[in-house]
Amino acid sequence: MNLGSEYLRIVIEKFKEVKSLGEKTMIQLSEEEIHWAYNNESNSVAIIVKHLSGNMVSRWSDFLTSDGEKPYRKRDWEFLDDISSKSELITVWEKGWEVLINALTNLSEQDLLKHIYIRGERHLVLEAIERQVAHYAYHVGQIVYIGKQIKDSSWESLSIPRGESEEYLKEMLNKHKNH
Repeated sequence: MNLGSEYLRIVIEKFKEVKSLGEKTMIQLSEEEIHWAYNNESNSVAIIVKHLSGNMVSRWSDFLTSDGEKPYRKRDWEFLDDISSKSELITVWEKGWEVLINALTNLSEQDLLKHIYIRGERHLVLEAIERQVAHYAYHVGQIVYIGKQIKDSSWESLSIPRGESEEYLKEMLNKHKNH
């Protein structure tokens, strides 16, 4: 077993799990609900998706050879709610994740200890990956929380529903009994 290869496999899997949580939330929201914000200082799901995608495209394009904050990125524009539809929202969402997953898929174990730059700050590739795991999970958590606020009692749980922890544990133990 190769530690670097295993790390890359695991981190790609974890990014995909985070992506799935966002998608399962957005599926539950209407065209109008993707624009809902608690107050003027809060972001809507549409804004968070624009920000995540903008960050992903900037950080992961030419990942090993150019600064992660690209000159073409207009970060402030990411916080304008101008997504016209859920369809556009999904297109923006997929664009960012595609760039991220492609970049990670093309990394080798040797790349993990190379240095890259984000806004001129030097990072090990491994460190830059972990920075983005935290950033993306943070924002997808916001998307899920917004979804729960909006949907209230019609929210479809993305994890173990309340009151079903013991039943879930028994299922998992039985499922993994022979492993």
